[in-house]
Amino acid sequence: MKVNHRLGAALSCAAAVLALSSLSACSSDDTGKKLDAWAKGVCDQTAAQTKKINDANTALTQVDSGGRPEAVRAADSAAFQQISDAYKALAGIFSQAGAAPGDGGAQFQQKAVTSLTTLSTQYAGLKKQVDALDTTDQNKFADGLQGVSDSFKQTSADGEQALSTLRTGDQGKALAKQPGCQSVSGTTAPSDL
Repeated sequence: MKVNHRLGAALSCAAAVLALSSLSACSSDDTGKKLDAWAKGVCDQTAAQTKKINDANTALTQVDSGGRPEAVRAADSAAFQQISDAYKALAGIFSQAGAAPGDGGAQFQQKAVTSLTTLSTQYAGLKKQVDALDTTDQNKFADGLQGVSDSFKQTSADGEQALSTLRTGDQGKALAKQPGCQSVSGTTAPSDL
């Protein structure tokens, strides 16, 4: 919270104290504590999903693009499925957490659920795209894999933009403080193309 917001809150509370002789209704610290507790509750559950996303991205970098097409397709498909499932689980965590405390909390929660659900759907689409690759012809497979790589790069860019919206405002700052909500590591194209 910025200093000028604290000063404004303090002045508002002081005015209420003078008018109502009660400080109980003015507790910006209480809202901050509730927000931190909400963020901790969310982030304590997200750590496992974040690890799955990071592990899958690491697996994508370790696929030998010159390997057997069936093995490359299977490895990429499994990684995309794992990422899709993890984003779906993250959306569920935010959905179950309820509205975040503070101004715009319900809107923040809805944005989180929508963004994470969209990412899950995009990675499921990548899985379908890679599953459809023709593994019987090395050249066709390589061309198809390049198309998957291009789609993956776009999905990664869309994902970074979507996740950046979850790093804004008081709710985003509260989440960023929690170890379980640390940023997902950078992604690379499938089979490191």
